Amino acid sequence: MCTGRVDLSYVVRAFLNGTDGVFIGGCHLNDCHYNTHGNYDALGMVLLCKKLMDHIGLNPERLRIERLSSSEGIRFAEAMNDFCNTVMNLGPLGKGEGIDEKELKSRLEAVADLVPYIRLVERERLRIPFKSEEGYRKFFTSDEFRRLFDETIAEKLEMSRIISLLRERPLSTGEISRKLGLTPSETSRHLISSARHGLVRYEESLKAYALA
Repeated sequence: MCTGRVDLSYVVRAFLNGTDGVFIGGCHLNDCHYNTHGNYDALGMVLLCKKLMDHIGLNPERLRIERLSSSEGIRFAEAMNDFCNTVMNLGPLGKGEGIDEKELKSRLEAVADLVPYIRLVERERLRIPFKSEEGYRKFFTSDEFRRLFDETIAEKLEMSRIISLLRERPLSTGEISRKLGLTPSETSRHLISSARHGLVRYEESLKAYALA
């Protein structure tokens, strides 16, 4: 299967199922068997996913992409051994980052819920006009990308995490802030935005927010 068909949802699902690391192996750049740019699409997906992982507190080194040809068996074995050692040193998913199992699931589920929206943002706002690994890596570490990520994905991700928390029970602004590690002002901003979209409502009797 072309690496261009490895969807972001596959990676998130793997982590949700408890996988400690995800390795993606594909063709060398500019050497696609299908005369497409699938391997560049995979590189972009991985770089975006690493940013998402870092945002929710997971070590991005748990995800790796390597370009390998069918004749590079020794290099494949070396890459796999190196990746396995990296993941072993990081420890079990979540525990290695100091995140408890319930919180880890909540964060990953928030990302999973947002995948369709992220695909749309990637298609419309994060398309890269050049085809080189250097160009891709430069873009995904640029101030422009950080601005776009914060304005689009990060904002929606925090809203998604709030919705996930409120599925359990109504919570006050302070409780949400503590659970998400946000300041009260940040939490209020996300709650106001969520209420404006008809996702949450304020329950005066409980002095807390609940799902709309």
